[in-house]
Amino acid sequence: MADMGRLVPAVTRALDVLELFLESEGPLSAPDVTRRLQLPRTTVHELLTTLAARSYLAPVPEQPGRYRLGVRTHQLGSRYAEQLDLAAEGQQVAREVAETCDETVHVAILEDTDVIYIAKVDSTHAVRMVSAAGRRLPAHCTSVGKMLLAALPEAELDARLEGRELPAMTPDSITDPAALRAALAEIRARGTAVEHRESNPDVSCVAAPVRDGTGRVVAALSISVPMIRWSGERESELAELAQKGAGDLSVRLGHRGAW
Repeated sequence: MADMGRLVPAVTRALDVLELFLESEGPLSAPDVTRRLQLPRTTVHELLTTLAARSYLAPVPEQPGRYRLGVRTHQLGSRYAEQLDLAAEGQQVAREVAETCDETVHVAILEDTDVIYIAKVDSTHAVRMVSAAGRRLPAHCTSVGKMLLAALPEAELDARLEGRELPAMTPDSITDPAALRAALAEIRARGTAVEHRESNPDVSCVAAPVRDGTGRVVAALSISVPMIRWSGERESELAELAQKGAGDLSVRLGHRGAW
């Protein structure tokens, strides 16, 4: 079994506190938490104060000294449910797109400065991209990742990239921050992202944005093609197909505006 690393006691205690509320039918007080977890009163007070300050817990106005789960836990739960729906719907749409073009199709989400592939359907060709759902890659090296970075508000993009190195996966990977920002500006103007041998020296990809019911970009759909089947004409065809697939997935997620 792989070494999982050391557990952080303070984080473990904070999670123990939150999980008490999963078992409780109503609000809990500091003495309740102290008794159930057998922790020092001072520690419990600090944990409750911190969790409330971050909106993971909320004081109950009509019951002074008692707490209930806060809005942040609801947001996390909603995001988890959204991603489960996104993965299921993404797999279905990826299958439909793959049946049309017979190339490998991915759906991915952004996590910090990485992408995580949540759905994938393979090409039936003998020569095809080898990958897997659940795989994580640097966003700047992939078409889906660049599409998702391009969709971020400027301030959020700055925060994610500040002080970060851009590691290369191939000789064609973008490693210069200024070059990445220029590429993202082009992607915003064009509406699709292209990757030429930036994560795999034998593969090019094209990606389009997936939006939810609020219009927010929550994922990207890409089509990956070995270089032996890639051309300018093929790129245009697949860009159009990626946009259609991403648009179909957006509709499934409740989006009703322009893709």
